Amino acid sequence: MSLVKAKKHLGQHFLTDKGIANRIVESLVNTEKYNQVLEVGPGMGILSDFLLQREDLQTYLIDIDTESFHFLNEKYPQLGDRLINGDFLKLDFDAIFPDKFAIIGNFPYNISSQILFKILDNRHKVVEMVGMFQKEVAQRCAAPAGNKEYGILSVFLQAYYKIEYLFTVKPGTFNPPPKVHSAVIRLTRNEVETLDCDEKLFWRVVKAGFNQRRKTLRNAVSAVMPKDKMDNHIYFEKRAEQLTVDDFVKLTQHVSALMQQE
Repeated sequence: MSLVKAKKHLGQHFLTDKGIANRIVESLVNTEKYNQVLEVGPGMGILSDFLLQREDLQTYLIDIDTESFHFLNEKYPQLGDRLINGDFLKLDFDAIFPDKFAIIGNFPYNISSQILFKILDNRHKVVEMVGMFQKEVAQRCAAPAGNKEYGILSVFLQAYYKIEYLFTVKPGTFNPPPKVHSAVIRLTRNEVETLDCDEKLFWRVVKAGFNQRRKTLRNAVSAVMPKDKMDNHIYFEKRAEQLTVDDFVKLTQHVSALMQQE
């Protein structure tokens, strides 16, 4: 089999270190909650090799790259329909996975946020995710309140997942090497089914807060509700990065109550 050529427009950087690949696969640890895993962007299968050795998991692969798909089809003929040539962002999870499942991958950096929001949108199904991201994105996902990296993505993900920054990966372990360091994180679904507030309003409040993160929430949240409806609640005097997920839930409850007043 001829090797697959990495394609810049797909953001492909193939991992070459088998030790790191094994470490990523071994980071799938919550298998009492699922027995199926979907690998996104397997490339030439360095993660897949280790995934397919795990007897506790039924592995699915999806790659948008037709060249990779044909390479993998020849390498893993036993997969059959579990090898998918398609766009992960357009994949209908419910059509393939009747139960909860996990996601793993060395993700293309140019669609990192879209991948994470796809997982968020399917949080009822995706109970664990182990993935390689650009280091800055990984730090942003895992950042606690008060950290300069803490932002919209941090709050939304941490509302529904426990996030662990597992380890950093140097550029030289990829072909071609990216210009930045990478990092592996793990998302583990928490017990929150729905937030204790209007979730659509929660998203609006969080986005408004971080869209003007240097301003107090009194100024930032004015994009959601008029200032003249705000009271002297302490949250309005803080900046978005100072609020935890629970704080944002309470702020959303308060904003909702104020908006309903005559």
